[in-house]
Amino acid sequence: MAAVVSTNRPARPLRRFLRNPGGLIGLFLLVLLVLVALLAPLIAPDPISQNIAQRLQPPSVEHWLGTDQLGRDVWARVAHGAGISLRVGFGVVILAVLLGVLVGLLAGTLGGAWDNLLMRLTDIFFAFPSLILAMAIAAALGPNLNNTIIAVALVSWPIYARLVRANVLALREREFVEAARALGAPQSRLMLRHLLPNTLTPVFVQASFDVGGAILTAAGLSFIGFGAQPPTPEWGAMVSETRSYIAEAIWAPTAPAIGILLTVLAFNLLGDALRDVLDPRGRD
Repeated sequence: MAAVVSTNRPARPLRRFLRNPGGLIGLFLLVLLVLVALLAPLIAPDPISQNIAQRLQPPSVEHWLGTDQLGRDVWARVAHGAGISLRVGFGVVILAVLLGVLVGLLAGTLGGAWDNLLMRLTDIFFAFPSLILAMAIAAALGPNLNNTIIAVALVSWPIYARLVRANVLALREREFVEAARALGAPQSRLMLRHLLPNTLTPVFVQASFDVGGAILTAAGLSFIGFGAQPPTPEWGAMVSETRSYIAEAIWAPTAPAIGILLTVLAFNLLGDALRDVLDPRGRD
């Protein structure tokens, strides 16, 4: 009698995700953010166009979120800033993952002096507060958005190096790796074919959390002048520019601040849900 093979295994993670209210809320917020970012040129006016005669106007039909101290439409700047924040968040995480995975994979696979050298380099980055180090790097590179992405990525990669190295150390003595090594597989094949694919689950989970953290850190750098520069409609820079007018135009700094809050919340909720879904101990 032929064995019956279960076909519902791939659906189990999806069912666990759909039963996670936090994950669904996070997904909804992220989809909304992406739609706003993509449709910003169509649904929002020019974010840098000034009209001093209409400065600090409250929310109205003409200006949904009011205007700032230069008469610029706050809704337009928030909408266009969504795309900038996504670019920053994903750009930082992609660079950090690439560098961290490479370092962790080499350290765990090669071992010995290479492992010691690469992990001591990682410890150096861990020794400094990440925001202070990012400020120093951004100041050295120059205050603009691309340099902010590089600066935040350079302080974010060590966690991925540690994650990947720990998983490689646990995997490299496993039977399937030993079998490949016995068959004469070169180190590059062992790393890319056998070790790397089995170390990516915790990397994906960590990355889902770090997108929101990267957006928050970049906004902080812009707030203190080390990130995006005016008139770029970046949320942190917007809060910095309008904070002096909070008493008379509370909507101007509050709108981009709420954008930061909802974006970070979305990625944190998705990260929690993804961790639960990918947890091998999870059960239906």
